[in-house]
Amino acid sequence: MIGKLTPALKYLLHKDVPGRNLQVYPDDTFVVSYPKAGNTWTRFLIANLVHPQERVTLLTADRLIPAVDGQSRRYFRGMPRPRIIKSHYAFHPSYQRVVYIVRDPRDVAVSQYYYQIKRTVLADGYPIEEFVTRFVAGRTCPYGSWGENVASWLAARQGSAGFLLLRYEDMVAQPLVQASRIASFLGLHCAPELIAQAVKRSSAERMRELERLESRKWNSTKGTRQDLSFVRHATSGSWRATLTQPCVAAVEAAWSPLMRWLGYDLGEESMACASPGPLKCLLEKPAP
Repeated sequence: MIGKLTPALKYLLHKDVPGRNLQVYPDDTFVVSYPKAGNTWTRFLIANLVHPQERVTLLTADRLIPAVDGQSRRYFRGMPRPRIIKSHYAFHPSYQRVVYIVRDPRDVAVSQYYYQIKRTVLADGYPIEEFVTRFVAGRTCPYGSWGENVASWLAARQGSAGFLLLRYEDMVAQPLVQASRIASFLGLHCAPELIAQAVKRSSAERMRELERLESRKWNSTKGTRQDLSFVRHATSGSWRATLTQPCVAAVEAAWSPLMRWLGYDLGEESMACASPGPLKCLLEKPAP
């Protein structure tokens, strides 16, 4: 009986996790991506832009920019506005201001694969071909497939004033430029030196250092294997050295029109077989 009452008591005390039922305010900004597409890095960068006087760590970033399913309703109600909140959900009509991060799905598949080994969801040596089959089918996380998640946001919001699309690859290649875009979208008036400071404080090296210090307490890594890092290469294109050709072909066959529209190079066979299908209207919009 006590166990059955616990969720109700949590709700009455506003200690339940809101998730998709979070009360959204008009001035909220959501940092959204498919899992392992760069959300943690982007959130860390934003925390350093918004709070330049604070020492931002992995633990404090979870409090400054909480996930919709990472804090209680009471916590969200007590946050100072405007709030910045993390989410992995596919299109949510209540999210009016969104920073959406997209990453090459071939790299996302690799990153998810190693993270699930770190979490012991997969054993060492689990066939990556089997994982990629599940990844393409949207069965490796609770947020649908990469294509469903990305396309839902682009189809609904691409080109609107309250939507900023970031490519992970551009953030790697031009971190200062992309950090400036983020600051402008958030209405922050940051001097160039503050932008540079935020980028430096959010480097992969810095985040790995913090992970070593906080991995046993940070929600994303506590209870996981400590011999494997959450922040791995933090580069683009690592799929070339990891995925087999059948894996690459499976990903490209699933999403080649969307990948091409986003600027990701495809194999010749995928290019020849690409068919817009239901994405036709989306792909007719100008590329970002």
